[in-house]
Amino acid sequence: MDLHDKEMIPGEILPVVIIGNGPSGICLSYLLSGYTPYLSPGASHPNPLLHSKLGEQPHLSLLEQDLEYLCEGLEGRSSNPVAVLFDSLLLPDSDFGLEHTSPLEWRYEPERAIPHLVLGKGPPGGAWHAMEGSMLTLSLANWMELPGLKLKDWMREKRRNVRNDRATPAEIASYYQHYVSQMSLEQSFACGTTVTSVTRHPGNQEGVPPCWRVTGLQHREGEELRDGSAVSEAVPFSMLAHNVVLATGTHDIPARLGVEGESLPYVCHSFWELEAAISRGELDQSSDPVLVVGAGLTAADAVLAAHHLNTPVYHAFRRSVTDPGLIFNQLPKMLYPEYHKVHQMMTQQQYQPSPPPQDHAQNLQDHSSPSTLPPSSSTTSSPLSSYPGYLSFPRFKVVALRPDRKCVLESDSGQRTVVQVSKALVLIGAHPNLSFLGDNGRSLGINPDEPITCRRNPIEVDPFTNKVVAADGPGLYAMGPLVGENFVRFLKGGALAIASDLAKTPRVGERQLTTDRLVDRQANTQTEAEVCVRDS
Repeated sequence: MDLHDKEMIPGEILPVVIIGNGPSGICLSYLLSGYTPYLSPGASHPNPLLHSKLGEQPHLSLLEQDLEYLCEGLEGRSSNPVAVLFDSLLLPDSDFGLEHTSPLEWRYEPERAIPHLVLGKGPPGGAWHAMEGSMLTLSLANWMELPGLKLKDWMREKRRNVRNDRATPAEIASYYQHYVSQMSLEQSFACGTTVTSVTRHPGNQEGVPPCWRVTGLQHREGEELRDGSAVSEAVPFSMLAHNVVLATGTHDIPARLGVEGESLPYVCHSFWELEAAISRGELDQSSDPVLVVGAGLTAADAVLAAHHLNTPVYHAFRRSVTDPGLIFNQLPKMLYPEYHKVHQMMTQQQYQPSPPPQDHAQNLQDHSSPSTLPPSSSTTSSPLSSYPGYLSFPRFKVVALRPDRKCVLESDSGQRTVVQVSKALVLIGAHPNLSFLGDNGRSLGINPDEPITCRRNPIEVDPFTNKVVAADGPGLYAMGPLVGENFVRFLKGGALAIASDLAKTPRVGERQLTTDRLVDRQANTQTEAEVCVRDS
């Protein structure tokens, strides 16, 4: 949808604007478009308590039921109760490797649809389009799917062999884009848009009630030049909305260490930079070691990629290998053998500093005299090493990155070690880009004094509605990684919570606005003051 070709009557207000067109935004759009989950007649659920509760009011859709009541007593891998509920209904007992049929059936009830607009910088699928397409995804393939379209069925049409019950990021991105088309959701998606501001609108004397103002730019191809190329232009838009959903994800801004030398050319902050270096032939078995910083799955992928080339690897991370919070300690070994392999490497081949010779004055505990680890030590740490060329540094942090490609590592006991590297990959997560909110949305976090992050400081929301607790006014929601849900299988619960809350909220006094009216109304003017969606 091109916003510059649309117009709204001055004062007209959209019921819902969703910022972000990744899996979170897509799933919510599906639920707001009239697709409604019910308990299928004759269906059963392996959890007898949940099955009994679902049978109490089978004539009601899941959106109309008391989600808090249904969530009672359920346990799962997410801390969000509605996420656990919806996951249990969509994929019963999937944590045990079982494939029970979902007790839900989906009915298309257009009278339940709530007009909405989904804004996204790129095509539907969000950050999945920017991820590397060569690696397996973390989750089982059916955990990545959205309601109403089986991912495995879609994949079988695309390729003959569905291996490992998983799919590459490129396939997942294509699936999400196809999903929007297959479910006829395109009319609610405005791609190529960058939101620049979300503020509370106080209302006015002309009858516009308090609501939210969303402004930004939509990038589109402009006039075609003689050589056949087109000039890209950014067209401003502005709109009012009763409800705004923050669904931007957290892959926008790579997290940084904040140490000396982090901006040096050999220091990278994304996996694709490693892949680019590999494609240019910069790394091989004769290279100095690559330093990988971080203990998440992207860091593990980097270790595997370098190890595949026989390039030596130093791997530094803050946690202990036995820390329950380490993602590898939360994954079933049978389902994720490659990540279990990395965890074995981290555990079995840890850096063990040798005591200094007695005729040397150097003390490894002396902060001013760090030990220097020769590049070859990563391959000679053990003659019986299961994974030659790898050395882990548990409970170490990077304190300096020097121009001569020497990196200073420090243990939690204060011991410093210097390593010579070819590249340093800082893969410690990413932060969301919430620059369209005041102070980058800090006031919305669990700790308002810290920046919003998925793991340490997500946006605080009501667990059963996903309403933002510290919002400036009613009607602000958040979902997905912004509230701590990194896995697609669980972010669908946020969509259910929001759709259910919106379905139960009376929209008294709203001017009725259908999606068709939003899409089909043509703008009469193209002046700078009246471009895109207008709302004086």
